[in-house]
Amino acid sequence: MLIPTPSSRKLELWGGVECTVNRVGDQYFDQLERNGHAYRAGDLDLFAALGIRAMRYPVLWERIAPEGLKRADWSWADERLNRLRELGIRPVIGLVHHGSGPRYTSLIDRAFPNKLALFARAVAERYPWVDAYTPVNEPLTTARFSALYGHWHPHSRDSKTFIRVLLTQIRAVVTVMHAIREINPDAQLIQTEDLGKTFSTRQLVYQAEFENERRWLTHDLLTGRLTREHPLWEYLTALGINEDELTWFLDHTCPPDIIGINHYLTSERFLDERLHRYPVSSHGGNERHAYADVEAVRVCAEGVAGPKALMKETWERYQLPLAITEAHLGCTREEQLRWFKEVWDGAKDLQREGVDVRAVTAWALLGAYDWHNLLTRDEGRYEPGVFDLRAPSPRPTALATMLRDVAAGREHNHAVVSTPGWWRRLDRLSYPAVTRRPHGVAASAQSVNITGETTRPLLITGATGTLGGAFARVCKVRGLAYRLLTRNEMDIADAVSVEKALAAYEPWAVINAAGYVRVDQAEREADRCRRENTIGAALLAAACARSGTRLMTFSSDLVFDGKSREPYRESADVSPQNVYGHSKADAERRVLDKLPSALVIRTSAFFGPWDEHNFVTLALRTLANGKRFSAADDSVVSPTYIPDLVHASLDLLIDGEGSIWHLANSGATTWFDLARRAAQLSGLDPGLIDARPMVSFNLPARRPSYSVLESERGTLLPSLDDALSIYMNQCEMRWREHPAFARHRH
Repeated sequence: MLIPTPSSRKLELWGGVECTVNRVGDQYFDQLERNGHAYRAGDLDLFAALGIRAMRYPVLWERIAPEGLKRADWSWADERLNRLRELGIRPVIGLVHHGSGPRYTSLIDRAFPNKLALFARAVAERYPWVDAYTPVNEPLTTARFSALYGHWHPHSRDSKTFIRVLLTQIRAVVTVMHAIREINPDAQLIQTEDLGKTFSTRQLVYQAEFENERRWLTHDLLTGRLTREHPLWEYLTALGINEDELTWFLDHTCPPDIIGINHYLTSERFLDERLHRYPVSSHGGNERHAYADVEAVRVCAEGVAGPKALMKETWERYQLPLAITEAHLGCTREEQLRWFKEVWDGAKDLQREGVDVRAVTAWALLGAYDWHNLLTRDEGRYEPGVFDLRAPSPRPTALATMLRDVAAGREHNHAVVSTPGWWRRLDRLSYPAVTRRPHGVAASAQSVNITGETTRPLLITGATGTLGGAFARVCKVRGLAYRLLTRNEMDIADAVSVEKALAAYEPWAVINAAGYVRVDQAEREADRCRRENTIGAALLAAACARSGTRLMTFSSDLVFDGKSREPYRESADVSPQNVYGHSKADAERRVLDKLPSALVIRTSAFFGPWDEHNFVTLALRTLANGKRFSAADDSVVSPTYIPDLVHASLDLLIDGEGSIWHLANSGATTWFDLARRAAQLSGLDPGLIDARPMVSFNLPARRPSYSVLESERGTLLPSLDDALSIYMNQCEMRWREHPAFARHRH
């Protein structure tokens, strides 16, 4: 039989759902409950459609047998595992995922390994066809978070408990695999660990070397490498670990069949004794030195080692098959694409070099909740994954398209991946640049072009407008190549001008942020309003259709008449009351007629930190000067924070979404209440705000009395309260500097 070599073996695509069940005090945090996968068996069919060959899948002790094996409920696991089998997806069963077991045990319970082994045996007996297991996910990471940093149960903060917790988990892995292999001798151990690397200044090399040796402990123990000659043997025995406990692992080696590497950008650290350079929250130390512990990517001129380098180090140390068992980045959509591509390409490169890399796992298929606080608090902060859960059902993102391509062996060619990720760009540095090579010369960080000279750009119209400027600002931050065009460079209502611009710049997409925005003046300038809002948008759509270019354009809540008292959704009938509203409603119809794939964003009532003329800014400026401010109290709207709108719109465009979407911060308010809330948050006097009916302003254009937007396709923007808080934080310094601010603030 011909045995495939690493260079000839096809790299497999695996998948996984974030499934942590961790304990903080007496409270359990369950990601499967929060992401809804606990209740949606249909997710498995969505995963299968990606081309996934294997899936890290939870059959978690805390969920199946929280009150002991005699009262175990296997119904959920029965349904899910059988469906995976039907779909031809190999399950890699996880038994404990950053957990400490049910309440009748813990990570400092010396009986933990045997108790988990009893559960594992029951799993193997029930599912004898399953042949791959990860009994305990990331034992070293769990030990650090639980017993060295105190984040999770048992909330210890000392080295002795940390090592005890680590040894307990590794012993559990060995004991579990022995129990499973009595049922299924061919069962494989796929042992995961986060192998983040530590760098340092010259003074702290000793600490970095210690941490870089410590990161291997999980696999050194399993493979029998932790002998008396091991660099950490004396460290372990000095903490009171009996030599018999360590030699037990030499007598019961259990090398992984596949070493699973979980790598995150924040896992690589830099240690620096110059505390004044870094925030107090990063300060720590050991018995010899105080130092800051910060993300290497934010300070090291060379950037991070990265997954490819870590895979190679692991291969050279163990010569065992490898897999990336978690590849995920909680970031904007294009950065998620860039990260996965870098990981996938790195694995392919190593295969060609003869390294036995088996798979890359798209982790957090459904995204994750609250990892920003290490799952210590329920704050509801969600980061999307391959699917976005902020929709009635899981919505596939651009990552899903990428995964389908790589699984099928196709080259993925989304234009946004041609720019290096933020971790490869100069603007990633948050602190004075240092070298992560204390004995060598720093390599220069890569400076990349993001203005469109070398990659297909986004073409943004409306250079002088609020929205166009906001898109340019955000694209620069996100590393999206763009061209921001004035009317002289492209007049969207001039077909020749549009064709010339598309031919000259060859964009992959056009963002139409141009248009006539003066609602009241439009009553006197109907032809001009129609030219800029309707004819221009339609000409642009027709040109994009001919060139195969994606288009995103913007509409308004003023396409509705306000007779409803329920929020307007995308499918609601339009019935505008003024010239401006008619121009936008006609534009929607004509754009989608010319280009059905166009993305049309309806939004309303902009406010934000980058212009001086929005309602919230005008209200606060007036109040800061001690003057009274009037606002309508009988007109209900859904205000939209511009940075939220721009980020969400870009994600939808990259995802390939089309047709009409409503994007506004959730929460309805009158203009009067909006002004009062802004005043209260800024510390200004809300008593200076006068409530008046809309009719008293004598505005030429009729407005709907109710124009609240809601989406039936997905709620992508945060609440209005959250948006206002962020706006105030971003604008606080500007308001503090206002000469009248101190006089009129409570």
